[in-house]
Amino acid sequence: MIPISTLNGKKVALFGLGGSGFATARALVAGGADVMAWDDNPDSVAKAAAEGIAVADLRTIDWNGLSVFVLSPGVPLTHPKPHWTVDLAHAAGVEIIGDVELFVRERRAHAPDCPFIAITGTNGKSTTTALIAHILQSSGRDTQLGGNIGTAVLTLDPPKAGRFYVVECSSYQIDLAPTLNPSAGILLNLTPDHLDRHGTMQHYADIKERLVAGSDVAVVGVDDSHSSLIADRIERAGGKVRRISRRHALADGLYAEGSRILRASNGAANEIADLDGIQTLRGGHNAQNAAAAIAACLAVGVSEYEIRAGLKSFPGLKHRMQPVGKRGRVVFVNDSKATNADAAAPALSSYENIYWIAGGLPKEGGITSLAPLFPRIAKAYLIGEAAPAFAATLGDQVPYEISGTLERAVAHAAADADRDERESAAVMLSPACASFDQYKNFEVRGDAFVSHVAAIDGVTMLIGSATGGK
Repeated sequence: MIPISTLNGKKVALFGLGGSGFATARALVAGGADVMAWDDNPDSVAKAAAEGIAVADLRTIDWNGLSVFVLSPGVPLTHPKPHWTVDLAHAAGVEIIGDVELFVRERRAHAPDCPFIAITGTNGKSTTTALIAHILQSSGRDTQLGGNIGTAVLTLDPPKAGRFYVVECSSYQIDLAPTLNPSAGILLNLTPDHLDRHGTMQHYADIKERLVAGSDVAVVGVDDSHSSLIADRIERAGGKVRRISRRHALADGLYAEGSRILRASNGAANEIADLDGIQTLRGGHNAQNAAAAIAACLAVGVSEYEIRAGLKSFPGLKHRMQPVGKRGRVVFVNDSKATNADAAAPALSSYENIYWIAGGLPKEGGITSLAPLFPRIAKAYLIGEAAPAFAATLGDQVPYEISGTLERAVAHAAADADRDERESAAVMLSPACASFDQYKNFEVRGDAFVSHVAAIDGVTMLIGSATGGK
């Protein structure tokens, strides 16, 4: 835990007692703040009170004298309309911040020079975050991994000299972190997302820009127009920019040429890494992720040798294009996190001769957008509520069966792939659907896939356990 010593003895109101909110309340109390916490869920309030955290309905408190108001990132700050607590804070002139801002203030107070890499973007940020942390950890550095990737940032160990922080930041967290100042900040890409919470694409882009604008080194993917303009603005303002591209050669920056990552400077380019044969970093999207990770690691003093070693041993992000088992020429890939067609596209683009397990609770649009990738699919195994609709879309373009359950789909796909005489095949769970018709969440669905793969005769598991861990 990171005790929030910078608010010792100060009055603080907090709203939102979910996972990160509860962690924030604990960190504030541990640092000596006078906290008043609340949530719209009475059960969450009761849980906090039972732990000794002071609770109070924030409609009834005196907002005068509060040092800050801490808002959980899941609570609307601006759109579709501000939460009622936000209106009260504005009326009283109280600053509104979140857990990432509390972290950066603690770092500034106690270890301002400890390396801090922050990552954002519409797509790829979790893989990039995990890859950076792996490179740092495998090189023997004291590494703390958290943020939007699933570990609340204030549950990490406190800042100290030589300790490295790798923090994934959502747009919601950036919006609540006005003094965010990473050693290296990464903006991977920008496409329309979360506009219900940000109103317009421009406002969404403006929020994402804050992370790299405040960085010592801004690592910016320039393959979309919004991000490219952001890189230009930061550079004109005197900032240090490292541009990244997966599509174009750059005169200055890092770019992908096939599986090779090249670093260009003054018009000359040299290979810094080759991703060929690294199963967990297949595909053009992962070339961009790797290039960004390399640029950030170089910025905080990691050597090229250490980076290449870390890339080669990267186990992959759990449930995201993760090779989990192998039998002969057949690899088994867990891409359970692909809960819609757009999310499934990278995995389908990265393999050929795919025995595809798809289905679940359908999303709007189904899988029609994946039609250009259908030639890569040897056969589809359809599960869950979406099976009939997916079958209709596949029609006579792709052989399919309606397997119904994941267990049956894995068994049938494995048997069919084993009979395939081509050089290689992939049995892939990339559902393009939510999991909620059959599983609690995509993690449980992915773990079930791993368990079913582990039960197949002759499979060599590529991860540490049958539940997908490493």
